[in-house]
This record gives sequence, structure tokens and C-alpha cells, in this order.
Amino acid sequence: MTDLLVKLCPNSGPRQLTWSHYTYWAGTLALAATLSSCSADGKNPTAVALDVLPVVTMKASEQELFHDYVADVQAVRNVEVRAQVAGFLEHIYVDEGRPVKKGELLFRLNATAYQHRLSQAQAALISAEAQASAARLERGRVQQLVEKKIVAKTDLDLANSKVQDAAGRVAEARAGVASARTSLEYTLIRAPFDGIIDRIPLKMGSVVEEGTLLTSVSDLNEVYAYFNVGEGEYLQYVKARQLHPDRHSDSVRLTLADGSTYPQEGRIETTESEFNPNTGSLAFRARFANPQRMLKHGASGRIRLTNTLPTALLLPQRAVFEIQDKNYVYVVDNANTVHRRNFVPQTRTGDFYVVSTGLQPGDRVVYEGVAGLKDGQKITPRPMVLDSLLAAR
Repeated sequence: MTDLLVKLCPNSGPRQLTWSHYTYWAGTLALAATLSSCSADGKNPTAVALDVLPVVTMKASEQELFHDYVADVQAVRNVEVRAQVAGFLEHIYVDEGRPVKKGELLFRLNATAYQHRLSQAQAALISAEAQASAARLERGRVQQLVEKKIVAKTDLDLANSKVQDAAGRVAEARAGVASARTSLEYTLIRAPFDGIIDRIPLKMGSVVEEGTLLTSVSDLNEVYAYFNVGEGEYLQYVKARQLHPDRHSDSVRLTLADGSTYPQEGRIETTESEFNPNTGSLAFRARFANPQRMLKHGASGRIRLTNTLPTALLLPQRAVFEIQDKNYVYVVDNANTVHRRNFVPQTRTGDFYVVSTGLQPGDRVVYEGVAGLKDGQKITPRPMVLDSLLAAR
């Protein structure tokens, strides 16, 4: 080794060689050996394998877009049944979850006190009617005396006033009887319409105040589904139905909490007149028939609105990445070089964006693996069929 270094460094004798000379020339010889070996194999030492990435080709086609919205299901009629008088809950005639008919007896309150009040009111009415009869007789007697000019006409006016006062007392007594009878009737609580009984929080013997909630009755033959739509999607919904009324109906489908589709098709009936200032959304209401009473008041689900676009350019969401709140994709050119490109989405449906501007039919876009790419990098494209991705959504 020393002889070789002397030849490489003729101006330095063996005694003048230091350890740095040995280290430097050892590295140089190793690098030369490596390069010689690569050249002998006939391979390019700088060659790098290209990434194989899935690529989709953009194309425009007619697409049926859909948006799902959380829906709140409510019975068409859901009424709280409350006590209108105070008392003890003497009897419960129904059970929770049972169907009832309009006018069917549900609860009975203790009515003894209200029966006494009715009897008192009836007695007061009899007394008032007797006083009214006596006042009329007195007026007749005074009228005869006035005609015979035995008494002054002012006595007749006084008699007429007493008759009117007695008539007023009769009317008041009759109102008292009607009020007492109504209060007595309120001790019997009946169903306001055909429906299903909800929870009964009280038990027999409970003290009931005026206004106490006894139960609720729900009419489940039909239900409403309320859902909120953003302003942009609402405008798309309205425009699509104005331009193509034959393609867009107000029919909607309801997806239940378990992911199944409710068999009955619903129909949008109305929308609110104002957008919610906090959420920027507008409430829709759809009506669904519920013959099997599968849907219950307070249930949840998802409403799907559909919209047909004649020339939609769909882009898979997995191909998109964001930089400073802008959307980008990598477009592959004819030389299989990727270029970062910004685009503007029109809307989003499922796992796809509908492209507004920035991309054209025929553009090849990297579908997956964009995280490790750089602008100007070459790849090996692996074509994917966009229709297969659409079919799987």
C-alpha cells in the first residue's frame, strides 16, 4: 500500500506520508472500483424506477347527482294530552303504544268535587229563576196600578229595572252551571283523534294539576320528514326543475337509520320562506305514507335529492389535494410527466366533485398516490376506467 501511495505521490517519501494520505487515497480507489464495476455491467448508475400510479381519463357524460340530508321524522299530528282541571288520577283506561280511536276514554280524574260544584250551580240557577219570576209578577202588579193612576209611572220603571236585574242573575247562574258541567266533563280525558298512545308518565293515584302532561297521541298514518338544504344546493334544485321539469320531480326517498331504504316514496310539499341566518340553509318538508306505521314520531333518517346534469365532468375526490384552500390535481401529459393544476368545483356528490372550470374532457388525472408526487415528475400510468368508479359509488 505504501509503495502504491509513493507512486501516486512522487514528491513525498514513505516517511513523509501521513494518515490523511492513506484515508484520502483509499476512498478514491474504492469509488474508482465501484464505477468500474458499474461500467462493466453495462448499467446506468443514475437510473431510477418510475412510480406506477393509477390514472383516470376525464370525460363528460349525463349524470344523476344526489345529495343526502339528515331528516327529522315527525307525525303529521302529534298532540300532547294535558289535564284541564286539577284532581287525582283515578283510572287509566289505555296502555302505552296502543292505538286509540277519536273520542275514546283515556283517563278519569276524581270528579266528586266537580259534581258538588255543578249541584251548587244548578241550585243557584233555580233561585235566580224564582227571583226573576217574582220580579215579573211585581212588574205586572205595578203596571195595573199605574194604569189606574194609583201609583206614579216611576214605580213601573223601577219594577222594569228589577226584572232586568233578575234576568241578568239568571244568565249568570246558567253560565255557572255550564262552567261547572264543563269542569266535570274535563275529569274524563278522551282521545282527540285516531292515533297511537305515547308514554304515560303518571300512575293511578297521582295528583294532577291543571296543565299536567298525561300523554301524547300521534297520528302515524302519514309522517313529515324535515331536512335542511344549503343555499347553493337549493338554487341548483330550483334551476334544474325550471329547465327540465320532465326530468325532475319532487319525489324523494328516505334512508332509515339502519341503512335500508324506506319502501314508500315521499314527495316534497313545501319549503320555508327564509334561510336560517346562522346555518345558511332552508328547511324542506316531505310527506311519506306510513301504512305499516314503521316510522315513528321523532325518528331520524336521510333524504336523498337527485339532480340530472346533461354534461357533468366528474372527478374522484381521492385525486384532489388542497393548498391554501384551493383544489389541485396532477394532470399527466403525453410524455407521462405530471403537472399540478388548479380547478374549481361546482358541487360535490358522494365521493366525486363536479368540475366547473380548470379541467377538460380527455385530461388524464392521477387517481391515487398524489401525496408523494412533485410537479414535473415522470410516472408510469396505470389506466383506470372512470365508469367502474362511478358504478361503485
